[in-house]
Amino acid sequence: MTTRRILYIGGTGTISAACVRRSLERGDEVTVLNRGSGRRPLPPGVEELVADVRDAASVRSAVGDREFDVVAEFLAFTTDHVQQDLDLFEGRTGQYVFISSASAYEKPPRRLPVTESTPLRNPFWQYSRDKIACEDLLVAAHRERGVPATIIRPSHTYDERLLPTLGGWTDVERMRTGRPVVIHGDGTSLWTITHSDDFAVAFTGLLGNPAAIGEAFTITGTHAPTWNQIYGWLADAAGVSDPDFVHVSSDAIAAFAPDHGPGLLGDKAHSMVFDTRKVTELVPEFRTTITFDEGARRIVSHYDAHPDAKRIDDDHHALSDRLAAYARSAG
Repeated sequence: MTTRRILYIGGTGTISAACVRRSLERGDEVTVLNRGSGRRPLPPGVEELVADVRDAASVRSAVGDREFDVVAEFLAFTTDHVQQDLDLFEGRTGQYVFISSASAYEKPPRRLPVTESTPLRNPFWQYSRDKIACEDLLVAAHRERGVPATIIRPSHTYDERLLPTLGGWTDVERMRTGRPVVIHGDGTSLWTITHSDDFAVAFTGLLGNPAAIGEAFTITGTHAPTWNQIYGWLADAAGVSDPDFVHVSSDAIAAFAPDHGPGLLGDKAHSMVFDTRKVTELVPEFRTTITFDEGARRIVSHYDAHPDAKRIDDDHHALSDRLAAYARSAG
């Protein structure tokens, strides 16, 4: 296997940390560029460059005149961010990999499963529209100048530190103390949820792959439980046999808590199931190995072993109580 020189911009987040580990396992030379205060420690063998990724001069100073086989960008969210990368790395890398989002696919979806040819349109969430604009910029750069871009669209990807619920650990605490826990909608919509270790197999398999240049790939597993199952598995992992789940429409949650609106109405409120044949054709070893029943056990075990991470959100407590009271008075 050829050793590749890979620059990860980010490298300590939920997804990128797993990809860094996988790249090291594959024998790549891995460099990480970030502010130096990442959420997860870097494993031995990673070179760290410290720079403010939003400051082009800072990045240029840290990188110098080095070239990389792959630049994997996990921290670009607007066209300004991507343009800065193009200004810095165009002509100095064999592949520029941009992390977009599966939330960019049209909402609500007209057809399932979603494929890479599903239109990109999300009128509910600015985050998604910004990712679409970034993709448009890269597609134009590839068509006009041959920029070797690859676009990756993850959906909900998690590890032992990231809970998928509305309130994070606060919801698990509510389960354990017998307080009502809100599930959006009726809980029966299907939601594809992918462990970051599985994601990393597909992602690293595309790095340095000439067949990935100029292409977009959805990377998700094939595991699509209902939201009732997701919350139920967390309750099981937390040792709660009879959790008090209350279902509230996404529209109502958005009305009570506008900050939740874009992510719900623009993504989680809809059944989202993906066709992953395009990526598995290039990375046939990619598959779901960690389903969320196991993922939930890992999450609860991690938090129980790290009490300092059990941050309680008093605002979410109050919101959950209001939403539960609303649902029960209406029902």
